[in-house]
Amino acid sequence: MQVLLANEYGFCFGVERAVEMVEEAVNAGDTVRALGPLIHNEQEMQRLAHEGVTTISDPIQIGRLETAVIRAHGVTPEVQKELEELAAKVVDATCPFVTRVQKLAARAAAADRHVIVVGSPDHPEMIGVKGYAPNHAFVIKDETEVAALPRLRNPLVVSQTTIKVKTFFDTAEAVRAKTDDNVEIINTICSATKDRQEAARALAGMVDAFYIIGGRHSSNSVKLLGVCKEQCEKSFLIETEDEINAADLDGVATVGVTAGASTPNWLIDKVVKHLESIGRDQDAGLKP
Repeated sequence: MQVLLANEYGFCFGVERAVEMVEEAVNAGDTVRALGPLIHNEQEMQRLAHEGVTTISDPIQIGRLETAVIRAHGVTPEVQKELEELAAKVVDATCPFVTRVQKLAARAAAADRHVIVVGSPDHPEMIGVKGYAPNHAFVIKDETEVAALPRLRNPLVVSQTTIKVKTFFDTAEAVRAKTDDNVEIINTICSATKDRQEAARALAGMVDAFYIIGGRHSSNSVKLLGVCKEQCEKSFLIETEDEINAADLDGVATVGVTAGASTPNWLIDKVVKHLESIGRDQDAGLKP
């Protein structure tokens, strides 16, 4: 059984940057507390916890002598201000791609324009972005929700950084069809997200089974699963190698592997080695 890795996978720039910023603070001797999980990967969060990084759910939990970390998804301006008032230091690990969406939304709101953000309303990134355009932003999942929007004023259409490209453009066109006002469409999907989806799609059409390594609460990992299932029905989203059922690989000649943007290399390596071990067992005639 051959195990093939997609051309693009694992940590994106924003996640890698966030982890590095936290580790720098830990190495400097700071007491580090992240507001919400730094990234959407339980295993990497456990590793950071062993290094002393703890997670809080509310700014009020930060101590005066502690370092507060704004995770890669970003927060609202109000939450950031509260952290700055309470903590000894604030490390802003917001992904630069997310910061761009925040700034675009703020600029449009300042001009009294509506902002349509294509994404999941409950996602922390979307909650943060909406805070930059109070009373002006609408977060919608896809084009089916466009009809329910009010009359739009020169809307700006942007996106969550981790959604599928097709979902964004289909929704943007639906917004354009809804209003006679000028519609500005800016694709703010992270290039890493697009590259991973394209690489996964290409590989999924060439293999018999596919594994996406990522957290079940990770938006980009769930989107990768959807992309892979379009080409390979036997696609699975897993968090660790322990979730692989060897019976699913009985008679499989080629297996594809990719990983979400919050999945560390050490975890990917463990999954690949486990799949290769299953392949060796198959070659030896051992039944799963």
